[in-house]
Parts: sequence; C-alpha cells; structure tokens
Amino acid sequence: MADEETPTTSTPETGPARQSRVLPAVAALIVLALVGAGVWLWLGATADRDHDARQAAYLQAARQTVLNLTTIHPQSAAEDVQRLLDGATGDFKAEFEGREGPFVDVVTKANVDTTGEVIEAGIQAEDGACMSSLVAARSMVSNAEQPEPEPRDFRLRVTICDENGRLLASKVDFVP
Repeated sequence: MADEETPTTSTPETGPARQSRVLPAVAALIVLALVGAGVWLWLGATADRDHDARQAAYLQAARQTVLNLTTIHPQSAAEDVQRLLDGATGDFKAEFEGREGPFVDVVTKANVDTTGEVIEAGIQAEDGACMSSLVAARSMVSNAEQPEPEPRDFRLRVTICDENGRLLASKVDFVP
C-alpha cells in the first residue's frame, strides 16, 4: 500500500495562535473601559465644580443683599436704598419700590446709622433658577436717641433668582 494521505479537516485553532488574537482584543476592551470610566469621572467632577461655583455665586448674592439691607447711613441713605433696589426683583422689590423717599426721610431725620455683617450663610434649597439661603447677620444700630451702637441680630431667608444673567433678591423673610 502506498502511502495514502489522509485528508485533513479544519479544526478551530487552539493554543498560542488563538491567544495571540484574543489578548489584544481583551486589552483593547480594557483600555476602552478605562478611558470611558475616566471621561465619566471627569464629567462628573466638572459638573460638581460648576454646581459648587453656581451655589457660591447665589450665596454671595444673598450675603450682599443682607449687607445692603442692614447697612444704611444717614449721609448716604438714598444711595444705600438704591443699591438695595438695584439688587432686587419680584416681591422684594415691590415692597420697597415707591416707598424709598419716605424711608430715606425717616433714616435721615432720626439719624439712623446701621452697619451690618454676615455671621454665617448657607444654601437651604434650590428651585430651577432660584436658590434660598439662610443668613445670620448682625447690625450695629445707632440713632439720634441712642448714639451708642447696639447690636441687633437677624436670621433671614433670602431667595435669589437668576434673571437674564443677574442674580437678584426676589424675596427676603425674617426667620424666628
């Protein structure tokens, strides 16, 4: 009998040849997963920084509103009230608008002098374009009858809203 060739059947590759194609594919998947996780973490950190910066801006606007409200001098009462109105909108502005003249007269005639400071402030709630803050403040108050300044402490809830890129106080409530 002559040497007969036995027909070969194709079999799936095994061993090193198969591993040489699988390992690069697995490595590529791992690299893609790591890159995806890195991008996801970076986007999350960026969103957190943006949110923190937004909260800080609203909180600064609330602090400034309270300072404007608690700092009024008889020599600059009209300007002090105007500064308060310039940072106001909505209900808060409506409470003062049209009454600034009589208010300035009372402050000037009674020689009311107040200098405020913010003790502490923090964000209470967020609602779309508005944030409410709680602000603890102290104002040193003197007038014609009480020339020696006395401290007055206040707790206020200040709602700041973004109106066309301007952060304005829309509501200020005294908190017991």
